[in-house]
Amino acid sequence: MRAKNIYLSSKELEQALKEYTGRLKGFFDCCETETVDTGLSLGRITAEPVFALVSSPHFNASAMDGIALNATVTFGASERNRIRLAEGKDYVVVDTGDPIPPKYNAVIMIENLIEKGEGEVEISAPATPWQHIRPIGEDIVQGELIVPTFHKIRPVDMGAMLAGGTNTVRVIKKPRVAIIPTGTELILPGEPLEEGSLIEYNSHIFAGLIEEWGGEAVRQKPVPDVYEDIKNVLKRAVEESDMVLVNAGSSAGREDFTKDIIRELGEVITHGIAIKPGSPTVLGIVSGKPVVGIPGYPVSAYIIMENIVKPLIFKLLRLAERCGAEVEAVSSRRVVSSLKNKEFVRVKLGKVGDKLIATPLTRGAGVVMSLVRADGILEIPQSSEGVDAGETVSVRLLKDPEEIENTIVCIGSHDPILDLLANEIHRKNPRLHLASAHVGSMGGITALLKGETHIAGVHLLDGDTGEYNISYIKKYLGSGRIALIKLVDRIQGFMVKKGNPKSIRDFSDLAREGIGFVNRQKGSGTRLLLDYKLKEKKIDPAAINGYDREEFTHMAVAAAVAFSDIDAGLGVYSAARSLGLDFVPVCSEEYDLAVPVEFLEDSNIKLMLEIVRDSAFREKVKAMGGYSLERAGEVVPVE
Repeated sequence: MRAKNIYLSSKELEQALKEYTGRLKGFFDCCETETVDTGLSLGRITAEPVFALVSSPHFNASAMDGIALNATVTFGASERNRIRLAEGKDYVVVDTGDPIPPKYNAVIMIENLIEKGEGEVEISAPATPWQHIRPIGEDIVQGELIVPTFHKIRPVDMGAMLAGGTNTVRVIKKPRVAIIPTGTELILPGEPLEEGSLIEYNSHIFAGLIEEWGGEAVRQKPVPDVYEDIKNVLKRAVEESDMVLVNAGSSAGREDFTKDIIRELGEVITHGIAIKPGSPTVLGIVSGKPVVGIPGYPVSAYIIMENIVKPLIFKLLRLAERCGAEVEAVSSRRVVSSLKNKEFVRVKLGKVGDKLIATPLTRGAGVVMSLVRADGILEIPQSSEGVDAGETVSVRLLKDPEEIENTIVCIGSHDPILDLLANEIHRKNPRLHLASAHVGSMGGITALLKGETHIAGVHLLDGDTGEYNISYIKKYLGSGRIALIKLVDRIQGFMVKKGNPKSIRDFSDLAREGIGFVNRQKGSGTRLLLDYKLKEKKIDPAAINGYDREEFTHMAVAAAVAFSDIDAGLGVYSAARSLGLDFVPVCSEEYDLAVPVEFLEDSNIKLMLEIVRDSAFREKVKAMGGYSLERAGEVVPVE
């Protein structure tokens, strides 16, 4: 007769798990990866960042059924002055999704046309340039970050990656978890049920949970309560799997062998946890792999699966759990909605101070990236005309509330290095995210003024002093409230097609006949730089073909130049290089992150600063081209 088993300890759950994961450090550091088809990657965890290989759409496309034409032929049209147009001469018929011929820049919906016979229509209102046209890269821009490292792939992520030309993706290999049910009394489902026998079903529960959490479950047949039989099955399972769960036999009875077998084959770290139910649990290590002895009672087993096994799998996968909920948030912008429809607005969420801020994302029906980036959905009822800026709204979460809490909100000017910084932050801390909304430098200052962002990207030139950012912050935010985190000195210039076929060298060239230009949005630092240079050279913006066509990022401007009839756009060198464009330097400017001084002690901002100052991050930025990081990470109070 065996001596009575005893518990080694009765540890608190948190202490037991912390000690166990600490002893398994080498196990978690060994992260095996594999390549899978993107279309089969649902639920997998990315092992590296995924960047778009192509733009979507990769051509200027009609957003409506109707006619494509040059907007200039419609100017002057009204109810009293209808303009007649001829097919082939003035327009071509297009359906939704059709390419827009190079000489046309607008689409009029079929509902707004008056048929006047074969091949002729009349219009009673003018068209605006680029109306009802999906420009190149409206959804995804080549070179844009689609998903970061250690990201759980969702259906919308698969669609976005495929739309961006990524057909295979590198993912973390699924942990292979062996499940060994033990007990002489156990029978398989469907076998004859006799007195004293029990249907073994715990392993099915375990397998379902493991698959749900991203692992691969390997169920073994029940093993009778024979020491050598259990030891042999366990030994083989350790060789073939990444983790082993032994169900039943973890207590202190005569036939509870789990602890002794684990000790014989490896090491017992904990036997007994101070929880109820689930206290008779064994945490062991065999050949460097976790082996967990789980109580046989199903409720106890479930508690241990949730509180011990799940954290182990998640830690191995670098995965943070997500669940749905509804939260109250403050809308950072006014959202206008039609009374005709109930609208679902995708929003980005982040907690700034004690306020949860909801920033609406792109609302276009064809923009899948708005779903990739969305943290939640704001539902606007059919009876409402929208919500006002500052209004409290209810948001249905698409992510775990903890993930929303652990988000650095960045509203302001765009730079491609924000994608790199976001990935590095998420790689360092999978629970932490950088969410950026590209509204221009002045939009960032406004967000700081309203307390709606942690940081704002700014590059605002004071034309009188030649100084960047400081005078604007003093003017709009005052002294002593804001500090500048120096990020990069970057080169701004003209992004032009390979070989610069139009010989664009100076701002005056933008006003030449036959030059097509694409601008940045009002309030962006790049737009302010352009306006400053045009004023300096006494160039009328109206003389520039495309001055009123706006894009919200440097990458979108680069895509417009690379893949359409646009000849030039003003932007940063790294964006031009990313899409294989030539670049004509104009000036060097300071791109900084403005941050309220009280956030400098926030642990998330400290981690971001640590990454910015890290040599590995600096090397990655330098490899993008066009950046100087001599002062990167320096904190300058605005006094």
